Amino acid sequence: MMIQFHQAYSYEDFVQGYRPTDAGGFDRKDGPFFEFSRRAEADSSRPYVFIIDEINRGNLAKVFGELMMLIEHDKRGYEFAMPLTYSKSNERGFSVPFNLHVLGLMNTSDRSLSLVDFALRRRFAFHTFQPQFGNPKFRAYLIGRGTAPELVDFIVEKLNSLNREISEDKLRLGPGFQIGHSFFIPAPSVRPNRDWFNSVIRMEIGPLLEEYWFDQPAKAEEWISTLIGS
Repeated sequence: MMIQFHQAYSYEDFVQGYRPTDAGGFDRKDGPFFEFSRRAEADSSRPYVFIIDEINRGNLAKVFGELMMLIEHDKRGYEFAMPLTYSKSNERGFSVPFNLHVLGLMNTSDRSLSLVDFALRRRFAFHTFQPQFGNPKFRAYLIGRGTAPELVDFIVEKLNSLNREISEDKLRLGPGFQIGHSFFIPAPSVRPNRDWFNSVIRMEIGPLLEEYWFDQPAKAEEWISTLIGS
């Protein structure tokens, strides 16, 4: 299962809470994590993966509630079951099964968002995904879509150079602000030629560079001209 956090996302959305009914009252409703945990618990021989996109967009301590403890690898299973905020007195406690794996995805370059707090950070292992312009699979994919080999070489060379400059700009940017290869994975209906490449630069990469170097407009313009004018 995959969901996306946002700034209005709450414990009631994620785990369990009361929601209005058509009759004018309120009923308790289980959230996606609660339901997915029960499914995993009933099918313990298979791994279940719960993916949270934009995990740092939510108020994590508020959204997770009791799960701050229950998702820990050594607090799994019935032994550590506990009542949830909206549990009734006659209900068994809730626990996270051993076969449920939680993956959180985040973009560290967005400084308008809070970073993952230390309480949650120690409950996850972290892995950084780098741009894959040099990956042979990226080249093979574009050529398989009909992209001219010389254009693929140009993309790899120029975007790697641009990313080096972004990474070395420690004062404003850094490695977390590099341009990802996903900008250059065209939709099925798009013919990946020079016009397609130039449109990506004009409409997506260019405005991003202008934002990156807002106080150095000449630098952003130089890179845009280098990419489109070559």
